[in-house]
Amino acid sequence: GILHEDLRLLLETSMPAKKKKALLGVADAKIGAAILEELGYQCQTGGVVAEILRGIRLHFHALVKGLTAQSASKAQLGLGHSYSRAKVKFNVNRVDNMIIQSISLLDQLDKDINTFSMRVREWYGYHFPELIKIVSENYTYCRLAKFIGNRKELSEESLEGLEEIVMDSAKAQAILEASRSSMGMDISPLDLINIESFSSRVISLSEYRKGLQEYLRSKMSQVAPSLSALIGEVVGARLISHAGSLTNLAKYPASTVQILGAEKALFRALKTRGNTPKYGLIFHSTFIGRAAAKNKGRISRYLANKCTIASRIDCFSEVPTSVFGDKLREQVEERLAFYETGEPPRKNLEVMKEAVVEASEVVAEVKRKQEKREKKKKKREKEKMREKRRLEALAAAAEENSVLETEENNIEPKKKKKKKQQQELEAESEQEVEPEENGLEEEALPKKKRKLMVEADQEEKKKKKKKKEKARDSEED
Repeated sequence: GILHEDLRLLLETSMPAKKKKALLGVADAKIGAAILEELGYQCQTGGVVAEILRGIRLHFHALVKGLTAQSASKAQLGLGHSYSRAKVKFNVNRVDNMIIQSISLLDQLDKDINTFSMRVREWYGYHFPELIKIVSENYTYCRLAKFIGNRKELSEESLEGLEEIVMDSAKAQAILEASRSSMGMDISPLDLINIESFSSRVISLSEYRKGLQEYLRSKMSQVAPSLSALIGEVVGARLISHAGSLTNLAKYPASTVQILGAEKALFRALKTRGNTPKYGLIFHSTFIGRAAAKNKGRISRYLANKCTIASRIDCFSEVPTSVFGDKLREQVEERLAFYETGEPPRKNLEVMKEAVVEASEVVAEVKRKQEKREKKKKKREKEKMREKRRLEALAAAAEENSVLETEENNIEPKKKKKKKQQQELEAESEQEVEPEENGLEEEALPKKKRKLMVEADQEEKKKKKKKKEKARDSEED
């Protein structure tokens, strides 16, 4: 029922009514046939069954005892969250979202750095216009603008610094000579400070772009090694970004990959009945640039075919390797040579057999390394657990020793007090207890009885004293 409902929701959004009904009927029939085959129950399909199932799902909390509408909605929400979490946590190392974000940021940085560099050129060109002709690269120009500052302060001593930045002694000498006979206007120290601070920002952005490109290269080697080996990291990342994900790119046919990124030109050509585009984003690869004008369309079609194969290998292989990408690249090189010289390339079957053998060896090596890492990790965890248990045992033993010491210290004075009390009681009992009238000594009695007898004797003595005092008082009266 849940599968049927999800299918219905999907179909409701994107298809005409006749197709919807036909596909829903097919889905019902397939589900019924599967239940009959597995469980042996005869199933009835149709619109009535779907409505009944919808009603059961809607009033499920009323049909089940102890289940409220609020708890049912919470359960549905939890199920949705767990499903989404499982989809997101499929494989942390092979997440193509990071590639999409990083290539978008890289393209944006390229535009911004170009804009800011032109601003530095225009701003600093008022003071030193000859530097633009000597140095054409933006990053180097910004570094020179920051290093030189006021051109009048340049001297032979700063020639080494210029050579480090430009990496050319002739250019450094030309900059020094141009600074002496420059036509630029004088500039105030405050303006120079602003130009230098802005140049340093552009330099930091350029350095960050280099780091981002390295990050993209490492990510592409993890997610799509074959595609990056075939067509390059940047072009491969652009293809993944344009498709939306690596899975979407793997689902595309080669004809779609060929014109991916040239949709406007395609629809314009279809509308005006003109020539359709030969290539889209793959135009930025080196292969199409190296091909002759008449062979550009042919090599772009061949390259799109190989890109599709590489993306499918990367998407659906358990342990991604760059072996297939290298072999596919060799095939494209051979095809280029065939267009130029007529030398026949190797057959695809032979190349793929070689690639499968090499890839199996690489995968086996990778698995061995992974097993070694896991073993080392388990050993470390065991050692940590042993160390933890040992420390816990030592702490517990120290606590027990401290408790025992405190108990012994508390028990010793109590014992001494009890001994003293017993000795005093025994001394009193020996003094107060007298022999009986028949001349026989008292037998050894328990301590409690002795105490009672001693107390009784003391009370009798007190009574006798009181009687004597009363008799004295009466005689005196």
